[in-house]
Amino acid sequence: MSTPTFRTHQGTETDERDRTENAAAERTDEHADETESQRQLTCPECGGQLASDTEHGETVCADCGLVVDDDEIDRGPEWRAFDSNERDSKSRVGAPTTNMMHDKGLSTNIGWQDKDAYGNSLSSSQRQKMQRLRTWNERFRTRDSKERNLKQALGEIERMASALGLPDNVRETASVIYRQALEQDMLPGRSIEGMATASLQAAARMEQVPRSIDEIAAVSRVDAEEFKRAYRYINRELKLEIKPADPVQYVPRFASDLDVPDETERLARELLEDAKKQNVHSGKSPVGLAAAALYAAGMLTNLDVTQAEVSEVTDMSEVTIRNRYQELLEAQEATSPVFGGEAAEA
Repeated sequence: MSTPTFRTHQGTETDERDRTENAAAERTDEHADETESQRQLTCPECGGQLASDTEHGETVCADCGLVVDDDEIDRGPEWRAFDSNERDSKSRVGAPTTNMMHDKGLSTNIGWQDKDAYGNSLSSSQRQKMQRLRTWNERFRTRDSKERNLKQALGEIERMASALGLPDNVRETASVIYRQALEQDMLPGRSIEGMATASLQAAARMEQVPRSIDEIAAVSRVDAEEFKRAYRYINRELKLEIKPADPVQYVPRFASDLDVPDETERLARELLEDAKKQNVHSGKSPVGLAAAALYAAGMLTNLDVTQAEVSEVTDMSEVTIRNRYQELLEAQEATSPVFGGEAAEA
């Protein structure tokens, strides 16, 4: 049986005194902190309230205008974001994810330069080691046949888009379309190059920067008939519901290649708009209509442009340009008889 211990009255008084001193010290520290905080928030000249001017990086007095501190460090980002997607894409935590890479850019990549972090060349044994690491890294990045298929297709889309001068949003859309086709097992029995070309053609039309079949066939590794079949298949199975290409969408690019003035380009757009009102564009090649509109606009603005020059830029025959040229003038005459008479005389 343990013997109970008893605290003396003197020990109790000592503990009480220690607690009182500690509480007093804490209150003194808190008071000192509050005093320092108030000193930092008040103007040393007039005692007014201080305000932070983030635009100029200064701390100024709201009453007397005294600049208390300047050249402050802005710890925020140097960019602005208006939604969550834009904020994520500009975040400084690594490269943004993209559908243009088979792994969406989440894997690592070993550079091809045989140099260390200081720019010094690697030795022979180190170069061999790095080459083995690159080989194994590429093998680990593609784990199954679907990833290998996707990697090859996205590389093909990137190659053709670069050759056609298509922007990044078209490449991103084409990558999404091909991913959807791959997920729905639409690839068996069809070539990767044909489906990739069809995806790029669909994306270009969806983003309103279409390319003609001849232009796409020139950079594709399959013939036009194969990727046209693949395009119809993708459009039907994925229910893309892509509208026919508008001839007006071809005018800016052709006008830039022909180096025609803005007046001629604007008149070509007006000719096409009048033709659409008369339903002349139905069942006809939009590229041919755009070429004829530029030729007609050049004639009406006294521009020295020939059918051969327009044919070379647009890859349309001179016969097609002449036929569509007459149809555009007839549509313009029906819409505006006065202007149509002047056009016929020209």
